Parts: sequence; C-alpha cells; structure tokens
Amino acid sequence: MLPWLAAETQTIEKLNSAKKRFEPAHPSHYNGSRNNQLKRLFTARRDFLAVWRKVDYSERISVSNLIGRQVTVVNSPEHIKYVVATRHENFERKSPQMRRALEFLLGDGLFISDGETWKNRRPLVSDIVHKHRVPAFGDIMKNTSLELIERWTALGEGAPVNALYEMAGLTAEIIARSVFGTDIGEESAGQVTDGFTSYQDLIDSINIGYFLGFDEGLPALRTPSLRRSVKRIHTIIDRVIEDHLAGKGDDNSMVELLVRRQKKNPELKLDVVALRNEAATIFMAGHETTAATLTWAWYLLSNAPWIEEAVHAEIEAVCGSNVPTVADVPNLKMCTAVIEETLRLYPPVPILARQAKEADKVGDTDVKKASLIMIVPWLLHRTPSLFKDPDLFKPERFLERRPTPYSYIPFAAGPRICPGLQFGLTEAILCLAVLAQRFKLRVPKDHKVEPQCRLTLRPRGGLPVTLHRR
Repeated sequence: MLPWLAAETQTIEKLNSAKKRFEPAHPSHYNGSRNNQLKRLFTARRDFLAVWRKVDYSERISVSNLIGRQVTVVNSPEHIKYVVATRHENFERKSPQMRRALEFLLGDGLFISDGETWKNRRPLVSDIVHKHRVPAFGDIMKNTSLELIERWTALGEGAPVNALYEMAGLTAEIIARSVFGTDIGEESAGQVTDGFTSYQDLIDSINIGYFLGFDEGLPALRTPSLRRSVKRIHTIIDRVIEDHLAGKGDDNSMVELLVRRQKKNPELKLDVVALRNEAATIFMAGHETTAATLTWAWYLLSNAPWIEEAVHAEIEAVCGSNVPTVADVPNLKMCTAVIEETLRLYPPVPILARQAKEADKVGDTDVKKASLIMIVPWLLHRTPSLFKDPDLFKPERFLERRPTPYSYIPFAAGPRICPGLQFGLTEAILCLAVLAQRFKLRVPKDHKVEPQCRLTLRPRGGLPVTLHRR
C-alpha cells in the first residue's frame, strides 16, 4: 500500500474512534413571530444568518410573503435540481438583490449577468479557468504562499495578525498574478481587501424596492462612502489591466487569454469596459471566496487540534520535507476533506437567490412570476437528514463518502456552477498545506467568533490569531 494511502486509512480509523467534538460558531435559531415578516426582513438586512428558524433546517419547500412579494425557500436536493438544472432557463437570473448590490462594482460581469451576455461569456470564462489550466497556476499559488511564510517568520513567534486580512492579501496576490500576470503588492492587496470590506458594510443587500413592487429592484444609493470603496478597488484593477494592455503583463495570464479570444471573435464585444468587468468579477470572486474559506479553516483547525494533527501527519507522509506542490493535491486527502468540510459549515456565498422569469411550479408549490427563489447552502449543509451531526466539524465525513447530489453546493450547481471551482478548490487546499507545514495559527481563547453574512460569509471583524512556527 502506498504510504499516503496507508496514512489516509489510519486517519479515518483514528478519527472515527476518537470521541472529541468541536461545534463551531453559529447563530441561534430565529424565535421571532412568523407573522411579523417586516421584523424578519430587517433582521435579514442586518445579518442573513439570523432569520432562520429550527424548522428551516429540514428538507422542505417553504413559502412566505414579504410586503406582498412571494419568497420561496427551496431546501430539498430534488427540488434544488429542478430549479438550478431542469428549469435553469426560467431561474437563471440572479435575484434583484444580488444584481443591484454588485452592479456598481462588477458592471455586467458574468456573476450577475444573464441572457445573451451570460451565454456568450460563460464558455469563454469557463475555458480560461478550466481545471486543465489549473496546474499552470500551481507555482504561483505555492510561491506566493512561501512569500507569506517568509513575512510571518520575520514577525516572530506568537505574532498577532488578522487571519482574514492575511488570507485576503494572499489570495488577492495569487489571483492578480494568475489573472493579470503581474504583482500588485501588499499595499494594493490590502486596499482591495479594505475596499470590499467597506463595500459589504455599506451596500443594501436586501433592496427594499423589490419588496415594494419594483420587479428589478432599485439601484443602490451610491453614497460618497460607497463610491470611495468602489474607487479603491477599481483603481487597483484598472491599473493592472492598463499595465497588461501596455505589454507589461504575462503572456500566459487569464487576461491575455481574454484579449486573444476577443481578437479572434470580435462578436464577443469585449471592449475595455467589458474586459474590466470580467477581470473584476474573476478577481473579486476568486480572491474573496478562497480568502474566507482559508480563514474559516484556520479557525476550525485551531479548535480541533486532533484534526490539525492528522493534517500535519498527511503532509509529512505525502511530501516529506518538500514544499507541497499542485501535483501533491490529489494525494492530500485530509487537507481536501478539511477544506470541503469548511465549505460545508461556512459556504462563502451562503444564500443563492434567483428570480423566476415566468410562473412555475416547484414540487407542489406554485411560484409566481418575478418572485424570489432562495436556495440557502447555509441551511442545506446543516440539514440533519442530509448530514449527520451537521453542526460539528467532522472532515472525515468527506473521506468516507460523497454527499447526495445537490445536497452540497458551496460553489452553486447546474449551468451556473462557479466556473472557477477547480481553481479555487485547488488554491485553498495547496495554500493550506504549504502554510500548515510551517505554521500553526491559534485563535485567542477569549475571542468570540461570530459568522456574519452580508454579500459573503466572514467572521465578524475578521479573525485575530497568533502565529506559531512548527
């Protein structure tokens, strides 16, 4: 038996026999009156995770009306498949809330576009971030992680840092080098991180106008503070695009592939604005989701040292003293399981909301035209009938068997599944392995970790940790 396979088998046996448990932070169930929908709406405006009742964590379809607008929550794999795959064309549109919240930042980028724009650009972006291209970016992921290790080493034993900002800086640099073929530097990476943090705090993720009868919602109020947040992000992205177009970028970067494709297929209409929108979409989605995942992974490992020990043992069995590489990722089963369990517990985008183009029927539920369909990975991944001990951190569940189809959707599902799935998953696994080989991160015992859902799912206020050399 191969050493890494023997180690995996022993790991499963050891973890299954262990009686240690860790229940990570999650909000209490909503106990407000079901009839007071206005209060629930404003609770959701503050934090989407705080509005779910105990009964919502079950396989079912539930319907409610908020100020006259039908809202249908679909939390059954069978019916989720119907919405995102079988009837994809009727439910392809992202919700007005998501479109309006992100259009100022991303324009008509793939994440929030639909119709012909989505149909034309989806194959293009999918090809650029296809899994077969991921190995080409493996060295960028590894080397950028090693640079972070050098900086952490210089800070000294026990140095305090904010893991969210550290991971955001790491993934912003990786995506910049991959997408644009250029370095952006620590200061610019921090500017993007701060800008998006501010943007999430300021943007209205509910869009009251939609519930008041405007089927497309109302444009977000572009306050001076919101404009400053967007400008901080766009300044960095515009600069690196301009540098690239001026010949200063890497010929193998994702943007270069976009430019070449536009020259070959002018009908794509990828002008400079469209190019910026797609690059911004890849950049923001690519760095934010992986940064959040890695941050949550450090929190989980800090509180489950028996899992952390298994991770370290696997890295040693697979890599020895060598730095983990992208070629090692298929054999890093425990590292993969940790990331997958992290994505189950803390999906980066915990609410997947769609808008019905036409009236439809989901199961026995009649869905009205322009109504809101909500698929909530946060609920789905914590449904007891789909995942045993759903609130516990148990990565070994992913070593034993795969989840039921459409029960585990951290990257969405169906035709609108995240095109960067393999890139982001590989990046998270490899960065975790490279950093965990050299460091342990510890969350202070007196720090209360609180999940907060705005546009993405982050620890409220970030995640303070101390750094410890291995």
